[in-house]
Amino acid sequence: MSGATTTMTWGGHFTYFVTVFLMIAGLFIVIARGNLIKKLVGLSIFQTSVYLLYIAPGKLVGGTAPILSDAFTVYSNPLPHVLILTAIVVGVATLALGLALVVRIREAYDSIEEDEILGMDAQPSRLPPP
Repeated sequence: MSGATTTMTWGGHFTYFVTVFLMIAGLFIVIARGNLIKKLVGLSIFQTSVYLLYIAPGKLVGGTAPILSDAFTVYSNPLPHVLILTAIVVGVATLALGLALVVRIREAYDSIEEDEILGMDAQPSRLPPP
């Protein structure tokens, strides 16, 4: 393999490297952080990497929208874009629900740190009133 071919191969897979990096970073934030808001941010980063994973192969270089014409021979598939648009809407709704739950947890436990909440649940005498 020549140097130019190797460079094109690495450059062609750049979006996959970014996707894997975002996926690992989001998963690390979800696992390593105790703050519930930071966990939601990590989940959002992870979701973004999944969107990128589906969008990246959906666009072909030189491809156009699938409008039949004699001038075009290469078409891009619009289905991944439509599916990801739906996934973004669901992801925003999920994030909003998560933030609402964090607000309720903050009101009940006066904390959004996972360790403190679990500590309060372990001690029955310190449970907040229902």
